[in-house]
Amino acid sequence: MNKTILSYRDGVTALQGLLVSTDATSRRPGVVLFPDARGIGTHSIACAERLAALGIVVLIADLYGEGKTAPDVPQAIELMNDLRADTARWRERAEAARNALAQHDAVVPSKLAAIGYCFGGTTALELARTGAALSAVISFHGGFPNERPEDAANIKARVLVCHGAADALVSLTQLANFERDMRQASVDWQVHVYGGAAHGFTNPELIGAGLPDLAYHEAADRRSWAAMLALLEDAFAVTLR
Repeated sequence: MNKTILSYRDGVTALQGLLVSTDATSRRPGVVLFPDARGIGTHSIACAERLAALGIVVLIADLYGEGKTAPDVPQAIELMNDLRADTARWRERAEAARNALAQHDAVVPSKLAAIGYCFGGTTALELARTGAALSAVISFHGGFPNERPEDAANIKARVLVCHGAADALVSLTQLANFERDMRQASVDWQVHVYGGAAHGFTNPELIGAGLPDLAYHEAADRRSWAAMLALLEDAFAVTLR
């Protein structure tokens, strides 16, 4: 497994994403992975490695600049809120990662997807709303900001949302509003809701962490991963499993 720093820019902001891939002589599909609000860490790297083992080139995006990460939840929330306070800047930061991966020599530019976890899932959906050139977008326990519902009409990608029915941070009412926007914009979308799953259900680091409203859920993790692979196979016209 190859893991290298990929330097790119968002205007004047220097960014340091982590490129994860295996050796290959041919170009492959690419996935931009937006990590949770803490930034690049153990969970996002483990997910990237699993995808890379299936023949995908993965760029874990740098959300905050210069590879900055947050060591704890309060700092993560501060960094997240600062970025999302300006929707245009937030979307530009996400597009910078997509563009960097699209230009990489190992990637087929027409076979790109974006996935994300928690804040990263929300970021992937925001990128989709710009009309970015993506084949698929997958959000795991992300949020559904509704500041510009009309922007759903820009979405070109197939969209998959994986949501926990027991998510106390992102309500089913917010999810219903998202579904309404997708229907009205005639997006190719699907939503999977997992019973008993709380926010962060894909992250085994939450086992025993004692964080309120956050919990790992093995079945939801396994089923949502399979749903993602099925969509990527469809979008990329490849076999991944």
